Amino acid sequence: MSRKVTLSVIKADVGGLAGHHIVHPDLLATATRVLAEGRERGVIEDFYVTHVGDDLELIMTHYKGVDNSEVHGLAWEAFVEATKVAKSLGLYGAGQDLLADSFSGNVRGLGPGVAEMEFIERPSEPVVVFMADKTEPGAFNLPFYRIFADPFNTAGLVIDPKLHHGFRFEVMDLYESLVYELNTPEEAYDLLALIGSPYRYTVKRVYRRLDGEIAAVVSSERLSLIAGRYVGKDDPVAIVRAQAGFPALGEILEPFATPHLVAGWMRGSFVGPLMPVSQRDAKTTRFDGPPRIIALGFNIKDGKLVGPSDLFDDPAFDEARRTANIIADYMRRHGPFMPHRLGPEEMEYTTLPEVLKKLSGRARKLEEKKSAPQSKEAHE
Repeated sequence: MSRKVTLSVIKADVGGLAGHHIVHPDLLATATRVLAEGRERGVIEDFYVTHVGDDLELIMTHYKGVDNSEVHGLAWEAFVEATKVAKSLGLYGAGQDLLADSFSGNVRGLGPGVAEMEFIERPSEPVVVFMADKTEPGAFNLPFYRIFADPFNTAGLVIDPKLHHGFRFEVMDLYESLVYELNTPEEAYDLLALIGSPYRYTVKRVYRRLDGEIAAVVSSERLSLIAGRYVGKDDPVAIVRAQAGFPALGEILEPFATPHLVAGWMRGSFVGPLMPVSQRDAKTTRFDGPPRIIALGFNIKDGKLVGPSDLFDDPAFDEARRTANIIADYMRRHGPFMPHRLGPEEMEYTTLPEVLKKLSGRARKLEEKKSAPQSKEAHE
């Protein structure tokens, strides 16, 4: 029986150049050196280092399974070494996603975002790695519903026998640490009742119902819930398997042609359009945004990464980018008003408690004047 290969995508913000907008090349070089040494030691089979916005992204293949301490330890080492470089360069927010002083088995709960899946390679194993900046895990709820449950997006749900049985969604309640499993199409309305609230409920994994094969995974860490304070938006990553019994590449990318509104943007406290961009445009400048996402396509062969292809580097997504800019203009005109600004319960940090405390002595109870009851005769 073939060995199962593991694809691990682990990311962290360990410092941005000139603010929260891009990763300095020296951090990319440092992480590349650390992972290359790990490959030589046999910790991983292959890797690719990139960034989106100010997030350093590590894409790794290996045969050690998910949550492996060696692989996670290697990623932690890369982030720690990159943080040292960030501090030496005076970069902004150096090490901000590293919430612990030392590694303790795996990086979950320590700050970095993690998306991993383990599977037996098909003869051709195409995968798409999505990486987003200035948003949170729930940003994938809408596109993943369209990819795996909407036949108007994914024709394979109607015409491909392997997809026709539908998919099983694993949904996390981020506040209660609960997991729900729902089958589509028959529980589609129940699924939408949950994931339509992306700030709390997020798609974690998707499985093919025909045989239980994993189809997709999303990082689901919320840094503010881990740290108990604002430490940056979660900036999620995701992996989706493509073709031959899974949605086709075009079906996977199509939902991002509509730049839907997501939480994040400036200080993690605003709503803006998710803009699909090429790797060269993966920097967040306008109001620390707009929120951006890149998609890299790989084939995995014998545990090695073939690629990548920069999937949003295509004029087919020019209109999506233009639409995103129009939406960004419109939302920005709201300034500090909702719906541009998140509600107080969802803002990563806010002065509202301090303002209310300062005004508490000036508040007065609203007194409503009650009208005297009228006689029946007067009423008539």
